[in-house]
Amino acid sequence: MIGIATAATLYVASAAPAWAHIHASSDNPVRGSMAVVTFEVPNESPTGAATTAVTIALPAGTSARTETMPGWTAKADRDAASGTVRSVTWTAAANGGIPADQFGLFRISLKLPDSDAATFPATQTYADGSVVRWDEPPLPGAGEPEHPAPRLTLAVGPPGPPAAAQEPAVRQTSSSADNTARLLGGAALLVAALGVGMALARRRA
Repeated sequence: MIGIATAATLYVASAAPAWAHIHASSDNPVRGSMAVVTFEVPNESPTGAATTAVTIALPAGTSARTETMPGWTAKADRDAASGTVRSVTWTAAANGGIPADQFGLFRISLKLPDSDAATFPATQTYADGSVVRWDEPPLPGAGEPEHPAPRLTLAVGPPGPPAAAQEPAVRQTSSSADNTARLLGGAALLVAALGVGMALARRRA
């Protein structure tokens, strides 16, 4: 029993840092496409202070919209020249926020980058004034740093029809159109010839 309890304690201790991080997830994260990304933000304050603000930095050159969230105000930091969104900050209403030992879900609809993964550096602010930055890249050898940046692996979308495969269809369509035009032209010439023949026959009569 002691061995089992010790093992369970070690497992919880080793797993705790992983679930305590800010996580990014999406139902259909395809590179270069639009998607709704959900950020799970846990409150891990050692003093029990509530999380009162969350900032998520977005990939360069993306457009984004936020979901309405009761008790929070979302503000997008936009590039005035291009209109793209650099980051989104949610601020809790007075006496609100994410309480200790709870988590909040923040959703953004955005265009994903055309790359293997998307990284979203985050900043978490607490009511006691402490700030935690989740912006560290993965360690060499697939290790995880103390404050990893939320990261989303992107899938490759279904390939479109290649240009070479489209050419025969275009040529076939053009060929069909040419054949139709020739048939109509031949029919018109035949009708004209018949009309001239009938006119001549009437004159002789």
